[in-house]
Amino acid sequence: MSHCACVSCRGNALRQGSAWRGSRGLVALLLFAVSVCGAAVWLYVTFLDSDVTETLVRQGELVSPRPRFFPVQCSEDYDNHKRYPGCTPQRCGRAVTDSVVTREEAQVLRRLAERGLSLAGSDGGASILDLHSGALSMGKQFVNIYRYFVDQIGDVFTQEDFQLYRNVRERIQAAIAEAFGLDRTLLYLTKPTFFSRINSTLAKTQHDEYWHPHIDKVTYGSFDYTSLLYLSDYGSDFTGGRFIFMDQNANRTVEPRAGRVSFFSSGTENLHRVEKVAWGTRYAITVSFTCDPAHAISDPAMP
Repeated sequence: MSHCACVSCRGNALRQGSAWRGSRGLVALLLFAVSVCGAAVWLYVTFLDSDVTETLVRQGELVSPRPRFFPVQCSEDYDNHKRYPGCTPQRCGRAVTDSVVTREEAQVLRRLAERGLSLAGSDGGASILDLHSGALSMGKQFVNIYRYFVDQIGDVFTQEDFQLYRNVRERIQAAIAEAFGLDRTLLYLTKPTFFSRINSTLAKTQHDEYWHPHIDKVTYGSFDYTSLLYLSDYGSDFTGGRFIFMDQNANRTVEPRAGRVSFFSSGTENLHRVEKVAWGTRYAITVSFTCDPAHAISDPAMP
């Protein structure tokens, strides 16, 4: 082999080696980038889950046909109020069901909420619409939607909307009565019962600060049973925004799913909070019940 040929061979080998080392460097760089991205995702998920030690029901699960019930010991809160036999909690706990409201019905109710809230909305991240009282978030305050937007109500709501709302309320009430062994006729809808829309916009007033721990029976003495109907999906419509039960030995959550109903006895045994929404928009309805007929409210009706 000639000297030139050998030089040529060595040149090719050097170029091939250099090319291989270059591609090996690129592969290493890509692997590093993937590992960094993976670590970032892991840290993000870990951050979101840092306050949660147990997930009672995940978004992808279907709890049907029977509710999943999680018993807890009743608190003494109910001793501080008049007791109503057949209704006041004797058995306390929390439950989840996906068989009371269909996903299609949840979509209809979500569109109802979107139309109503499109008229105004909070400057911060939490807006409410109460079809019973007419309360609607507007800027840093509330207005009565039936009075403030009297000429537009007919374009926003229909009789069918209100009928579905009543039907859903009746089904939720029946599910609570069955799960807790109550006389359904002794359980009454109470206030506040409302739609909520939560996103990641910074809070402007204390009304936007939805994430503080609280006890429904302490905040609203009339509450005996609380329910939430979710109108959007955790993980695809929003992240964060999970409802967290703050127990002594753990924080437990239910991941929202459109059409899912989560309900619980309203005393200290179910101290809870809602995570801050990280992105997207979370829609839900809080439907509240009392055993005290003096605090009963009627279903809403078109004005």
